[in-house]
Amino acid sequence: MTASQAEKAARLAALHAGPGAFVIANAWDAGSARMLASIGFPALASSSGAAAGVLGRRDGRITREESLVHAKAIVAATSLPVSGDLENGFGDTPADAAATISGAIGIGLVGGSIEDYSGKAIYAHDLALERVKAAVAAARGAPFPFALTARCENFIRGNPDLDDTIRRLQAYEAAGADVLMAPGLPDLEAVRKVCASLKKPFNFMGGIKGRNPTVAELEAAGVRRVSLATSLYRAAMTGLVAAAREVKEKGTFGYLDTTLATPDLNAFMKD
Repeated sequence: MTASQAEKAARLAALHAGPGAFVIANAWDAGSARMLASIGFPALASSSGAAAGVLGRRDGRITREESLVHAKAIVAATSLPVSGDLENGFGDTPADAAATISGAIGIGLVGGSIEDYSGKAIYAHDLALERVKAAVAAARGAPFPFALTARCENFIRGNPDLDDTIRRLQAYEAAGADVLMAPGLPDLEAVRKVCASLKKPFNFMGGIKGRNPTVAELEAAGVRRVSLATSLYRAAMTGLVAAAREVKEKGTFGYLDTTLATPDLNAFMKD
């Protein structure tokens, strides 16, 4: 541990303590991390989908080592606290979840998430709970407050059961998770119900078309943290595809009129 890692952890803990909601922006490389920090976000996160995309793969197709190398580059790029999107811990057992959290601490992360989806199915309740307990134990091994996020994946994995989602999140909270998350909740009323059922901070995942209330609306519903998933990466890739298609299909360069000039882009980067 370094003093800077402890200080970052304290800053992330203070953000979770409120009083309002904050946005944790998901970067996909060192350059995007520096840009997001310069824009003023108070904390960053990695994104499993973006990490895979940078390597030319689909989400869920990278290893623990690749994920941690990716996150380490984001950590090194700024002085902001960074939380890792650590998928299911890169294995089905509680020991896998614990090993991933220990690795995350070792590369400089001050938070990270473990989800209850295997890549094929939602874990049975008891196994999911044991995995969270193991992740929490590993997090408590850090000499600073590592923010462990426990994710219930029901709504984005074919099981849109709000009651089961709340039961799981409450169990994960009781097991010691610091932040709770349930991606894909359908509306603000569902968000309110989930937040009202929990004592610990709830993370709303933005980035799904048609399911993105404002930060103010989410804060009023009880949300403490808003993450952006792959959405910023997808926005950047949308611009790439549109510009490339314009050149290839039309032979024009209109996209240049709305892009950052090189000096403006360089202003975000190190010398």
